[in-house]
Amino acid sequence: MDNLVKRFLKYVSFDTQSDENSETCPSTRKQYDFGEYLVEELREIGLSDAEIDQNGYVYATLEGNVDKNVPVIGFIAHMDTSPDMTGAKVKPRIIENYDGNDIVLDSDKNIVMSVKTFPNMLTVKGHDIIVTDGATLLGADDKAGIAEIVTAVEYLIKHPEIRHGTIKIAFTPDEEIGRGVDLFNVDKFGADFAYTVDGDIEGRIEYENFNAASAKITINGVNVHPGSSKNKMKNSLLIAMELNGMLPPAETPSHTENYEGFFHLNSMEGTVEKTNLSYIIRDHDKTRFEKRKELMEKTVDFLNYKYGCGTVVLELKDQYYNMKEKIEPVMHIIDLAREAMEQAGVKPFVSPIRGGTDGARLSFMGIPAPNIFTGGQNYHGKFEFVSINSMKKAVEVIVKIAENAAK
Repeated sequence: MDNLVKRFLKYVSFDTQSDENSETCPSTRKQYDFGEYLVEELREIGLSDAEIDQNGYVYATLEGNVDKNVPVIGFIAHMDTSPDMTGAKVKPRIIENYDGNDIVLDSDKNIVMSVKTFPNMLTVKGHDIIVTDGATLLGADDKAGIAEIVTAVEYLIKHPEIRHGTIKIAFTPDEEIGRGVDLFNVDKFGADFAYTVDGDIEGRIEYENFNAASAKITINGVNVHPGSSKNKMKNSLLIAMELNGMLPPAETPSHTENYEGFFHLNSMEGTVEKTNLSYIIRDHDKTRFEKRKELMEKTVDFLNYKYGCGTVVLELKDQYYNMKEKIEPVMHIIDLAREAMEQAGVKPFVSPIRGGTDGARLSFMGIPAPNIFTGGQNYHGKFEFVSINSMKKAVEVIVKIAENAAK
């Protein structure tokens, strides 16, 4: 465990933001640079086959040390951080024995992580935690997962008395922009099942996620001098506002929880002449998911009827689906994670993911891959933090999963 925190602090020094506007894989060169570093580290701890392919995927194998046929298990985490906030020049700070009070991240700018705003902070009271300086995200999503996987594998290598089957490792690019497994080599990976180590609060197991779609909307207006624009101007900005107003106002992320789906306006940019909108559409239930997409299509059709054909152009694309249907036939892998957590002194609990992971798509590609905790919270922003105590527990859980699967 001594290397766990050092490893994590080194990892977050790499700026690995992904870029949804890029057409390359990985979407940013800096992810590839981080991948190259990870390959060297994996080789140093004893995984001689560690490699990074031309698309930025890192693969490695820890051979089994049992003489019977046992499952090949994979552990997966992603290298990129969210494009929503900078991951450059991260300055982490360790707070020992967190007392449960508000945390001042930057006194000069009065940036305070408040327990009132984030009551989940109390789940790590008494823990040693790592926070940001209020200027960047931390990168625990998902560099905590990478650090935990590498540390667990290093522990297994140093303790050959722990019997385990073959373990496959993969670190993926571009998960945050929905492309994490676009070019994942399923045959090369060769796992019977896997776990993405990309969750949050200690003990969480997730095998239900949103069905997901993206909606890219272009609104074509007509710009005329406002002094002589009567019956001529079509203000694309106002049409964009009208479109958004036609969607259910209570079905947005800030109004929903648990299994409730939503429409999320992620970005809006425009002028009178042209406006671009970007939405994500989410729902755990497949039927409701299809109805949400249908509502978006009907809204666009109505506005085109009102303002003229071609005024509103919709590009609607499915991104991933709920992995539940692929996990339920193999629930023993959930039981395996539960048992490992209990043995590590962690209280397991199952809850739905209000998002998606690489595991969601991998489950439909032939590798059932539920998600387990890392200990990080408040992802994608300056209030992100991670519990060192929970990170250590995650390492124990990974080791126990590998050990128990070989029994």
